[in-house]
Amino acid sequence: MINASFGGNPGLVAVRSFRVISGMAKKAKVIPLRRNTSPNIGAFILKVVLRGVKPPIWRRLRVATDLTLRDLHHVLQIAIGWTDSHLHEFEVGGKRYGMPDPQEDIGPSTLDEQNYRLTELFRKGIRADYLYDFGDDWRHQIVVEDVVSSESNAPKAQCLAGARACPPEDCHGPHGYGDLLEVLANPSNKRYAELREWVGPYFAPEDFDPAFVNRELRGAGSASWRRKREQFYGS
Repeated sequence: MINASFGGNPGLVAVRSFRVISGMAKKAKVIPLRRNTSPNIGAFILKVVLRGVKPPIWRRLRVATDLTLRDLHHVLQIAIGWTDSHLHEFEVGGKRYGMPDPQEDIGPSTLDEQNYRLTELFRKGIRADYLYDFGDDWRHQIVVEDVVSSESNAPKAQCLAGARACPPEDCHGPHGYGDLLEVLANPSNKRYAELREWVGPYFAPEDFDPAFVNRELRGAGSASWRRKREQFYGS
């Protein structure tokens, strides 16, 4: 059964706007990176799979070992196709990393993702989790498939391969996305026109363009790239 809370409901616009604004307001102020004392040993090859979605949505990425977890967050947002409109969190080795809120005193705070570089946390075979949107609960499994050398002029982040489009924001997680795909596959469904209008005429679940992703990843890891990605974060 399709949940009537998404689609052409005028009230949804206000709810989505509130979620975006409230989510962004809780994000931490950008601070300078701590000095990198670990040698750059090259790049990690990561396989990222969106959990709970079939057929699978996945990306294979090459990321420089000296990127921070915050940089990886931005890379994942671009590579998967999210809009960075909600909160997020990493879990690596049983520890949580994210954007700590100094005004939040309920439970243990996450470690600041800006202060940890990938080379400190990752090695071949490591598995990590990336959670995006605490309401819709989009969980991504990250597997470090390999560690490779890289040329000095190689991009800091590159999408090597992938499959299928990113789900629309605010479609209620994997279960809601499954319902949405079911409707879009059946033009005779009474909600087809409503949901097709909601996702837009160009949304195609099977489409994925790594060339577009790599254009957006140009400059990854640089100060100007971070500023551009974080210009709407709350202080």
